[in-house]
Amino acid sequence: MKKKTKTAKQLERHFKGAANHRRIEIIRLLAQNENMNLEEVTSALKCNVKTISEHTRKLVQAGLVNKKYQGREVAHSLSPYGKIFYNFIKTF
Repeated sequence: MKKKTKTAKQLERHFKGAANHRRIEIIRLLAQNENMNLEEVTSALKCNVKTISEHTRKLVQAGLVNKKYQGREVAHSLSPYGKIFYNFIKTF
């Protein structure tokens, strides 16, 4: 099965979504720790909850992070594209 090539516009969405040092930190953190809630990410990165909330929102919009609602908690994990992007970051 041939893999469909992404358009330049699709690639731009992923790159812009990750174009921030905090977002790259979040991607790296989620690659090592699946299903982290916002408080866990905030604590691990020692940042303001509003800052992390905005960055995770942008990562979700970019298609790099998934959100899964578990009661009152929201678990964050890398999407399949987020995992590919993480591997790209490691090799860059």
